[in-house]
Amino acid sequence: MSKWQEKTKRPVLPVYMAALVWPIMALLVPIYTLGGLVLTAAVSAGAYFAGTKLCPTRVVRTYVPYATGSEDVDAMLNGIAANLDALHKLNEAIPDPQLSRAMDRMEKAGRSIAAVVEKTPDKARSVDRFARYYLPEVVKLMGTYAALEQNGVRGENAVQIEAELRRIARPGDIILTVGAGDVFRIGEHLLYPADNKD
Repeated sequence: MSKWQEKTKRPVLPVYMAALVWPIMALLVPIYTLGGLVLTAAVSAGAYFAGTKLCPTRVVRTYVPYATGSEDVDAMLNGIAANLDALHKLNEAIPDPQLSRAMDRMEKAGRSIAAVVEKTPDKARSVDRFARYYLPEVVKLMGTYAALEQNGVRGENAVQIEAELRRIARPGDIILTVGAGDVFRIGEHLLYPADNKD
């Protein structure tokens, strides 16, 4: 349901032109009289309409990646998309092919989840933990792991992070059910151990 959103922008120049007429007319005509006041108002209105002809209203089109009708769901889907894009970039920086394949599976499942929620926003609640905890945590771990790999750091923390990523990357114990019939394997047990496990 991606779409373009159109907004009209009215220019401010006509208002400034109409306002500028008043001090100029105050110098030329006694605007404290009824005739001067009416004349100044007429010239000001003319300046405003001339300004609208010089600067027409613009229509600005902006791309809205998700338009489900719910701002919360749209924000969650935008967050999922941003995290999946970050995961993809980090995945390219990791030399380990086994871990890379696992991250590819995770990214594919994440994009499938986002597609299902985009089509049926009512299912957003069932992927809340995935969107707010699991995916950002994986991106954070992948970022740390990629930085450690690039710098060639080896130590207890590096080994712990790598072990955690390998634990996450094992083909999944976690089954994320997004409504009837939409089931996704997303990885190991980083989700809170509650109702999302089968």
